[in-house]
Amino acid sequence: MQKDLAIVIPCYNEADRLPVSQFKNFLSVQPKVSVFFVNDGSKDKTHEVLWALKDQFPEQIEVLNMPQNSGKANAVRMGVRQVILQKKFLKVAYLDADLATSLEECLRLSEYVKDEVLLAFGSRILKLDNQIKRKWYRFLLGRLVATAISNTLKLSIYDSQCGCKIFEFQIAEKIFDEVFISKWLFDVEIFFRMIRLFGRSEIQNQIREIPLRAWVDAPDSRVSPLYFFSLWWDLYLISKHYKR
Repeated sequence: MQKDLAIVIPCYNEADRLPVSQFKNFLSVQPKVSVFFVNDGSKDKTHEVLWALKDQFPEQIEVLNMPQNSGKANAVRMGVRQVILQKKFLKVAYLDADLATSLEECLRLSEYVKDEVLLAFGSRILKLDNQIKRKWYRFLLGRLVATAISNTLKLSIYDSQCGCKIFEFQIAEKIFDEVFISKWLFDVEIFFRMIRLFGRSEIQNQIREIPLRAWVDAPDSRVSPLYFFSLWWDLYLISKHYKR
């Protein structure tokens, strides 16, 4: 049976913070959605938590165990490749394990992936009618990085780093075929790969950036604050590689 959506969730030491009840509530009412957890070399009891969930939803949950931690980019890529092997989903997404963007939001955004739109992603644009709860300093640093990324890509993207992206199945096969350069800035590589496939002028027809209705700045981020200082080198390497 073909299903609507597979959501890849990279996990690293999530035993004490994985919002298990949210996954249960969502999957109970969404039988055409599956979740692919990638346990990225966790050192705690993440493995046990994930398999307990799978026991309750054996037809909707898959668990992929990585022998050692390899970073978010590779965990997401391996999860997407696992989805692709099954060839029974119309769309594939990835989402952060803390559900800063909810499963419901991800499903809503997936509805934009149709016809010529091959990629939809969430955007943490603060508006009068939404609930974007972000620490002020992370917002300011985020805007600085986002502006640099937008200039590097030469695309008018507000929030390239939002951890909610949904792909049409066949485009996911192409985008996630190669290994990523960066462990954390791989979202930028995704856009460069879309540019490579369709050209910068056409890409606006294939991508939609959708403001989120809600987003919560979860504590205990897996990205070290010190990464702010080294991400510029990552961005340089990415730019150099894809502009060859």
